[in-house]
Amino acid sequence: MRILFVAPLPPPVTGQTIASGALLAELSRRHEVSAIDYSKKTLAKGFDSVRHIGEMASVLWRVWRGKRGRDAVYFTITQSVAGNLKDLLIYAVSFDTLDRTVVHLHGGGLKDQIFARSAVLAAMNRFFLRRVGACVVLGESLRTVFEGMVPAGRIRVVPNFADDESFAPPDLIRRKFDTPGPLRVLFLSNLIPGKGHLELLEAWRVVEGKFPGSVRLDFAGAFESVEEERRFLDKIPRQGNVKYHGLVGGDMKRDLLFEAHILSLPTYYPYEGQPISILEGYAAGCAVITTRHAGIPD
Repeated sequence: MRILFVAPLPPPVTGQTIASGALLAELSRRHEVSAIDYSKKTLAKGFDSVRHIGEMASVLWRVWRGKRGRDAVYFTITQSVAGNLKDLLIYAVSFDTLDRTVVHLHGGGLKDQIFARSAVLAAMNRFFLRRVGACVVLGESLRTVFEGMVPAGRIRVVPNFADDESFAPPDLIRRKFDTPGPLRVLFLSNLIPGKGHLELLEAWRVVEGKFPGSVRLDFAGAFESVEEERRFLDKIPRQGNVKYHGLVGGDMKRDLLFEAHILSLPTYYPYEGQPISILEGYAAGCAVITTRHAGIPD
């Protein structure tokens, strides 16, 4: 099968780009796949420069050319207003292939952030989405995002995943809980507004005040800007059981997961879907403290 694959790929490292990269690798093993990466290489949402607008024009041109002769189109959609406008343009330039297009939503905020706030955007999305071959969401609770937009029979649920390297051996899990020392709590996600990293830090301060040295808190992930990172580092005690590790991967990420007792993600991020880091925490034998938000309960 000849597939046109339109999705964001790393960098930056996000749950969406990780999932897209894994799917691209798997599809490429079995099919002829042409990939179009529309990642902005930054965590900030929206189009904030002429360069980004030029990059989007290039994506539209490549989609228009690339759809020719394809048996299927895979398209990961976005949830910001600027991103949704981009999606609408991609629908338009690939209108004749919508019936063999699979749309994949890696999030849970599209309905509340776009459809519920703009009747015009909702109508435009409905016009295109009712023509697509299928829409994929991350959990059963997220089917409601496309209610009234897509026939129910075309909405499919494909849960997120944790890769094989995230699974800790049972003996290692037993050993980390039997080893004396402070309780290890890990925050593994990009440190952006709504993810709950500041609230988690404040919770640690409360515990530290009552039970000094009883909890070690590790943060791993990227910030939207150097300034945001600097402000966060200023909040962390220079000496103590809190450490920021930066963006991690490979052995360092695995070690943090395997050493952690708790994976905490107190997210209220409006675009949240089904965080891969939570699944990685379970795979590593961690207890998980999170919120009843978006696709997490699934």
